[in-house]
Amino acid sequence: MVPLEKLHQITERLAFLEAKLSEGAATGDFVTLSREYAELKPVVAQIDAYRDLLADMDAAKEMLAEPEFKAMAEEEIENLKGRLPAAEHDLKLTLLPKDAADQRPAIIEIRAGTGGDEAALFAADLLRMYQRLAENHGWKFEVMSATATELGGYKEVIGSVKGNGVFARLKFESGVHRVQRVPTTESGGRVHTSAATVAVLPEAEEVDLEIPTTDIRIDTMRASGAGGQHVNTTDSAVRITHIPTGIMVVSAEKSQHRNREIAMQVLRTRLYDMKRQEADDARAATRKGQVGSGDRSERIRTYNFPQGRLTDHRINLTLYKLDQALQGEIDDVIDALIADDQASRLAELDP
Repeated sequence: MVPLEKLHQITERLAFLEAKLSEGAATGDFVTLSREYAELKPVVAQIDAYRDLLADMDAAKEMLAEPEFKAMAEEEIENLKGRLPAAEHDLKLTLLPKDAADQRPAIIEIRAGTGGDEAALFAADLLRMYQRLAENHGWKFEVMSATATELGGYKEVIGSVKGNGVFARLKFESGVHRVQRVPTTESGGRVHTSAATVAVLPEAEEVDLEIPTTDIRIDTMRASGAGGQHVNTTDSAVRITHIPTGIMVVSAEKSQHRNREIAMQVLRTRLYDMKRQEADDARAATRKGQVGSGDRSERIRTYNFPQGRLTDHRINLTLYKLDQALQGEIDDVIDALIADDQASRLAELDP
């Protein structure tokens, strides 16, 4: 049972926000209050629907005392009893604490792991998968920096994904992705296992944290492309080192000015992610959810080509639709991961 006092407080808060917004708040306050109002409005709609069912139940119980309406009341009570659990579940979902970063854009980092050239080719497959997923959702995907191999793979690639609710849908992609297939570089036809790591970070804004210039060291380097081709004749590559943490970011695109922008954006995002991780650890030191442990060294998914199988090990979900998945059709997996996370958090709320 959801505490009715808590529901009353939420509806009162929405009424207060409506009054403040109609009065006309200062610009800064207006933006903050509008954001809170937009978040609370669907919650209050769910509360109203739940309260309506409770009121209907009370009315039906009162009708039991009147003989001519007793049969109708009993039928109505049974109907309402069947609807209340789903309404309460939906209400609890809307009341779950929101991740403040869910609506943010994301930076996705893909790195080849064990497996040499085959791992780099798999990293390229993952990049295409996320690019197509972004297309399916109408998000904008931009490759910020990449270290390519001669065979068309990537040792490392960093991309920016912008759109509505990007981080909320991509955050469970962080971890080790494993591929099992016969490499194009293998003449013997044996199945090899390779891996790539994926890290999805909510993109930080300048207002999220201030990085003093005294905390960073910027070095410029001569950049070169894969196999020594496309060598830049100017010292355009930029490496930024955050001295307090030792975090190092390198960007080697053609424009030195753009490289500084990219490197600072990635550095800011990694520092913001570190701050979020520390806060999460402090809040839930004992919690190890199936989905959200956040450990990027954890093997989360296997892509098995001989069997056309994709398996997510965190929720024991296996789908025989590998070709479609690599075309970006992984919403079934993402939805299942989100549902599992919600279920585990609901279980923590229930006494």
